Parts: sequence; C-alpha cells; structure tokens
Amino acid sequence: MPDHSDAHVARRGRRLTASVTDLDVLRQRALLIGVTQYRDDEHEAEVSLAELELLTDTAGSEPVESVRVRRERFAPATLIGSGKLQELVAESHALDIDVVVFDNELSPAQQRNLQKAFETDVVDRVALILDIFAQHAHTKEGMLQVELAQHRYRLPRLGGKGVELSRLGAGIGTRGPGETKLETDRRRIRDRMAKIERELKDAAVSRETRNKSRRTSGLPVIGIVGYTNAGKSTLFNTLTDAHVHVEDRLFATLDSTVRRLELPEQHQALISDTVGFVRRLPHELVEAFRSTLDEAKDADLLLHIVDAADPEPERQIESVHTVLEEIEATDVAELLVFNKTDIAPPPVVTRLVNIHPGSVAVSALTGDGIDELGSAIIAQLRARTVEMDLLIPYDRGDVAAALHRDGEVLKETHTDQGTQVVARVPFEILERFAPYVESGS
Repeated sequence: MPDHSDAHVARRGRRLTASVTDLDVLRQRALLIGVTQYRDDEHEAEVSLAELELLTDTAGSEPVESVRVRRERFAPATLIGSGKLQELVAESHALDIDVVVFDNELSPAQQRNLQKAFETDVVDRVALILDIFAQHAHTKEGMLQVELAQHRYRLPRLGGKGVELSRLGAGIGTRGPGETKLETDRRRIRDRMAKIERELKDAAVSRETRNKSRRTSGLPVIGIVGYTNAGKSTLFNTLTDAHVHVEDRLFATLDSTVRRLELPEQHQALISDTVGFVRRLPHELVEAFRSTLDEAKDADLLLHIVDAADPEPERQIESVHTVLEEIEATDVAELLVFNKTDIAPPPVVTRLVNIHPGSVAVSALTGDGIDELGSAIIAQLRARTVEMDLLIPYDRGDVAAALHRDGEVLKETHTDQGTQVVARVPFEILERFAPYVESGS
C-alpha cells in the first residue's frame, strides 16, 4: 500500500520538482532485507544479499541500505517479527525509502502485512527478477513468457487488490449475478493465462520445426549457458561476429539468438545464446521459459560460461547445474569455459582449469584463448562421431558433397567402383550415409 501520509507526500513532491536530468531523482530508493535462520549458511546469505543489490540496481532502483535479520524461526505473519518490523519501519521512514525488497519469497499474507506496516511498496526476490525480465524481453515470445510468469506469481496475491488489478488489460466485462470483483479479476487472469499458454504452444511448435530443420542440416547445435553476467553474449559476439546487446548488468539479454559458427579445420556448427541463470531462479520463470530453456536440452554440446573473476565461481557452476537439472538437460555434453581472464588473477584461472579437467580459459573481450576454445569444441563434437569407410558412386556427387559439408573426411581415394572415403560422421546423420558403408566398416 503506498504511503499517503503528509510527510511522505511532501518528500515525494520535493523530489519530483528536482531537475529531471538528475537520474537519481527518477530511481526508487530501496531498502534491502535478507532474513535467515540461525542454522542457515552465513556466507551464502551474505552473497545472496549482495546479489540482491545488483538485481535491484538492474531493475532501476537505488539500493540505499541492506539489512540482514537472523531469527530462530520465520514469523508467519511478517517473516521478521513485530519488534524488528517496527525498527525497520522507522529506518525506512528516516531514509525516505520508496520500496522495500526482501531477499526471501514472501507469502501473499506476509506481503500484505508488510506493505501495511511500511506504508510503501514491498516486493520479494521473485517479483524483482520478474520485473527485470519484463524490462529486458523484446521478442513477442519472450514478452509472453514473462507475462505468463507474472500472472502465475500474482494470481494467489489478488486478495485485497481487485481495484488495482482491474486496471491491467482491457477492463472488466459483464459480471454474472453475485460475482465479486475479486472473482472477476481471477477469472480474467486465468483466461489471459490460458490464451498465453496457447500462443506459447504455437510458438513451441514453430521452434520445433526450426530445430528439425537444423538437425537435418547435419550441423551440430551448441548452446551457451551460464550465470547471468558471466559474459555469454560477449563470447557469442566474439565467436560469431554477431551484434547481440551486451551490458554489464544482470539479465541484459533474454531473447535467444542462433548463428552459424565457423570452427577450425573448416567445421561448422549452429550456436545459440540463452537466458542467464541466477541463484534461486524463480520457479515461475523456469516454467514460463521452459520451451526456450529446452533448447539447451536439445543441444549437442553446452558451453557453460563461468566468470573466472567472480569471488565464488563454484557457486555459479552449482546454480547453473541446478537449473539444468530442473529442465532435464544434465545428460548433454558440457564444456566449461572460464571467461574474463583479462581481469581474473592468473593463479585463480590456473586453479580452476586444473580442478576441472578439459575446461578452457578465455577472455571474450580480448579474444585470448578463443583458438583453444575452438579446438576444444571440435574435440567434444568428435566424441559424438563415428569413423567409417564408405564407397560413394561417381554419379552421387551430392552424397560426397554432403559428407564433406557435414562430416569430416580423413582420407579419399578414387577407384574404378567409385570414391573410397574414410570419414567421421555425427551419430545423428549416420542413416543418410548407411547405404554407402563398405562391408565390415
């Protein structure tokens, strides 16, 4: 509930009359609160609260103060208890806070109680990440996915907000006898969710058609995954000379992009950039973006990008693996790529590569290590191929051309019967060349 007290209105008035060129005037002042239990990991709580500051800044608000609250158990009504609540309410008024952001997920009742006490907007970590996604989704499918996630989050929180939510969308239609406004709002949101789900199913069918086309091309598909702000889009641009938006902020890009990748020894592949992951990625978003995230599950190889300059890269790896497990993509071959060697301490990079055999260290910004990455990708893809002997008739030049394009020709000999070829062929296109396999191969 917004604060309508005279003092608060006066403060807002003074800020609104300030120079519009001062960006701080336009940014909400945020109080960040992380609530943990005594048995929780202290270090993990500190890291999570620090990440909440970055998320708040990305959402366009100014983190003014961060507070950690430790309790024996969470208070059912307010999460933090009445005594601590009074203390933080006084602090928020003293700091002229516009929004209170909790690092925890709040129940609908807790959120209502806290908003009433703080007399200002109160959001949790889930709502914050949803807001960031809403700002950064640009394609129609991306915007629909975010909207669906927002509706899933808001639906159980409709109690007491019928008037506000009625302004979302195209207005309220004719109500049946005795139907309350809350019931009407819930019905409208459910109808909208059903419509979005139908549209996303149609989009998924179109994507599956595109994926089938890619698979029949014989080109392996590589997916880039990793923690948000690990440098995925920068690496994507470096590898493909694409122009995907890059910004030093969390979730700067959400919409997936596919490009052709030129690899060493005249090999080619298709590579796609995907949404970044984060600690405790909201389940609503994983569900809404499942069709997009499924591209990772359908890839032949995942480039898992890790920020080597991050204080705790192992926690990044763990968070990404958690999401990959949720979308059932853990069986896909993975190549760990430690990025940002231009700013990460060399001993740290060396240690990371040593404890993760087969990994590669690069700087997507400077291009250092990119050649080694290309060779590592080739090695990973070769592991998914089989070496075979073929005899291709001279009148099947199309088969020979396809073999050169989609496979790796190791030896070629011309005989009276045709062209004898020793080649590596990806498993997924073996059937195309099966008729030309020599006996005993």
